[in-house]
Amino acid sequence: MPVWDPTQYLRHEGHRTRPFLDLLARITPPHDPTRIADLGCGAGNVTRLLTERWPNAQVTGFDNSPQMLAKAAEHAGPRLTFAEADATTWAPAPASYDLIVSNALLQWVPGHEALLPGWLEGLTPTGTFAFQVPGNFDAPSHTILAELRESPRWRSRLTGVGDRAGAVSSPASYLSLLTSLGCEADVWETTYLQLLPGEDPVLDWVKGTALRPVLTALADDPEAATAFTADYATALRRAYPPTPAGTVFPFRRIFAIGARR
Repeated sequence: MPVWDPTQYLRHEGHRTRPFLDLLARITPPHDPTRIADLGCGAGNVTRLLTERWPNAQVTGFDNSPQMLAKAAEHAGPRLTFAEADATTWAPAPASYDLIVSNALLQWVPGHEALLPGWLEGLTPTGTFAFQVPGNFDAPSHTILAELRESPRWRSRLTGVGDRAGAVSSPASYLSLLTSLGCEADVWETTYLQLLPGEDPVLDWVKGTALRPVLTALADDPEAATAFTADYATALRRAYPPTPAGTVFPFRRIFAIGARR
């Protein structure tokens, strides 16, 4: 697993929060939830939004990154707590949740589809499970990274590092899965045309996410990390040329809500 950098991740907080807000707007439980779990809470900034949306709920954010949990602790309060947990083994026990949300986590959890039945079992009879994941793994930001990792210069050190081809399912597959599990499902996708400011803004974006596994693997060799990042930056500039208004970075997201009714 990559070592996360909350400061780097939050450099684009506005763009990263927008999909969660769009997901949140579509969650319509039959009654206000009183127990909510945020699986993969990261820096806690979006977890806090759950307490604002449902002011009577007790919210717990779960994550397996010590760095992210340390940052999330800044948002903790009487109704908002954080705990260490790994999504691959986490179970919503011993008590049930009215709402479980997961924001941009499941692409890091291989085989997460097989975990959904257990998570749904941890919901109250009218509970809801909602998540969003990136759907841009065929975008230049990722294909260039994969090609560079597998190039003669880097393959001996980086083959397979951070490879997330097939990390998420199609929207139709999530719809089929949720309905087969007895949920009333709402699944959609959106491509945000993010306008990123500054020099090498796409590189700055992926330093917070897709590039983390490589930076983690090369952490003991700063010279190699710098060289890899420079090669990647050069290719990204060609793929995402700047405009007078900034650099356009299309980002596809997949959203899914499964409600037990």
